[in-house]
Amino acid sequence: MTWKFGRKPEDGQGNNDADERRNPTGEDERNGKGRPTPKRREAEQERLRPMVPANRKASAKAARKRIKERENAQYDAMRSGDLAHMPASERLPWRIYIRDYVDARFNVAEFFMPVAFAIIIVAMVLTSISPGLTTIILLLMYVYLFAAIIDVVIMWRRLRKLLVAKFGDRAVAKGSRSATYAWSRCLQIRRWRLPKPTHDKRGHWPE
Repeated sequence: MTWKFGRKPEDGQGNNDADERRNPTGEDERNGKGRPTPKRREAEQERLRPMVPANRKASAKAARKRIKERENAQYDAMRSGDLAHMPASERLPWRIYIRDYVDARFNVAEFFMPVAFAIIIVAMVLTSISPGLTTIILLLMYVYLFAAIIDVVIMWRRLRKLLVAKFGDRAVAKGSRSATYAWSRCLQIRRWRLPKPTHDKRGHWPE
């Protein structure tokens, strides 16, 4: 009787055949989802990573540029009198009323800064020529200062009553800074005020 013996499989061939039967597609079992399942902390970090800009310097520079452009647009709006594009604080109804009231009247304090500057220059020139005349000029400057203060006080007392009657106590509350806003506008020359006066001439009182 003749026996036919098959060839002994080469080393590793049997194991490879078994692996092929278990995984006929030939794909790596570890890549069932493309990669091993991440841990919870790794998954959270992966979700948060896109929220951080790749280039922080470029992102900060772009943010500063946007802020600068918005500030320039608001400044141009105040110069032109475009109320819709002014800062939110300038669009408050009682601040609009304050501006119109101050712009409608003649304010003694409006010319104090240029007058005081001119008096100081003249006093410095006359110091060596006539000290007595210098004293008189400086005295006139102080008289003008007191007159400007009294005018601002009278203006605010009248304006405060109107604001309370029209807008309530919130218009004159401490946080509103309405008093500071009013007297600081009185100190500015009318044509240089920001926001720009609503009317070109005085006498247009707010309703």
